[in-house]
Amino acid sequence: MTTPDRTRHLLTLENLGRERILALLDRAAELRASWRAGTLPPLLAGRTVVNLFFENSTRTRTSFELAARRLGALVVNFDIASSSTSKGETLEDTLATLEAMDADAFVVRHKENGTPARLAAHARRASVLNAGDGNHAHPTQGLLDLLTIRDRKDRIDGLTVTICGDIRHSRVARSDVHGLAALGAGEIRLCGPGALLPDAQDFPQCRVTDDFDAAVEGADVVVMLRLQKERMENLAGFDEATYFARYGLDATRLARARPDAMVMHPGPMNRGIEIASDVADGARSAVLEQVANGVFVRMAVLDVLTRG
Repeated sequence: MTTPDRTRHLLTLENLGRERILALLDRAAELRASWRAGTLPPLLAGRTVVNLFFENSTRTRTSFELAARRLGALVVNFDIASSSTSKGETLEDTLATLEAMDADAFVVRHKENGTPARLAAHARRASVLNAGDGNHAHPTQGLLDLLTIRDRKDRIDGLTVTICGDIRHSRVARSDVHGLAALGAGEIRLCGPGALLPDAQDFPQCRVTDDFDAAVEGADVVVMLRLQKERMENLAGFDEATYFARYGLDATRLARARPDAMVMHPGPMNRGIEIASDVADGARSAVLEQVANGVFVRMAVLDVLTRG
């Protein structure tokens, strides 16, 4: 098994480097401009992108499919339930079989940490893109968040960014932190109930706190994370109303942030638990911009990795 080539695969933003991250963001902005101007050529015509989603997803899978189709690629959505993996075939053998059919890129989502990297190490020619693995990484979500922040703020460096919710189990939080740190964010604050916070030593570049009011104070960007219902059941002393009172983002709490602070959420949102509807739909919300940028970021990643 070989070490995955960072120029051919996208597995994490950790240690990816400022220049490479900026190049992907710039390419996404270029492709966005071409698409909106109606001048985008079929850059991936003749290439095949296979979606290997071993975990349920609507938003990410649709975004990757739209990205590939806009670039002219043939898209294959692999049916996991009826595949040979359900009969005992290894993931490596499945990848090798599909690669032998001249697949050019695999978009992989899996509940186990490291699965996309494992497949990338066995890929002979094709690129592997991590669409989320366990609580490890979701690099394209991190990139689209960075692009959205840069669109609104014209910069990343020096900004104070607050991320609130289930940090311990969040691949989004990890990818956001790696990307923000690489691009020079001023302060990254991680907030949530103590049981949902990571060990501070795992995020030495961040301030970790369970005080949401303090975490929001003076923030330029506030990122809210979805709280899975099964996590709520394991939080002693918390019900939905209690969680919202302590860790939900409403207009009163948002007023503690900077006047031009932007609000983000990777979706899907639990309104009234993590975020109030008037905030989610308000002028400071960039949620739908994130969704739109997700397609362009994934276009950029597919283009750069498969065409160099």
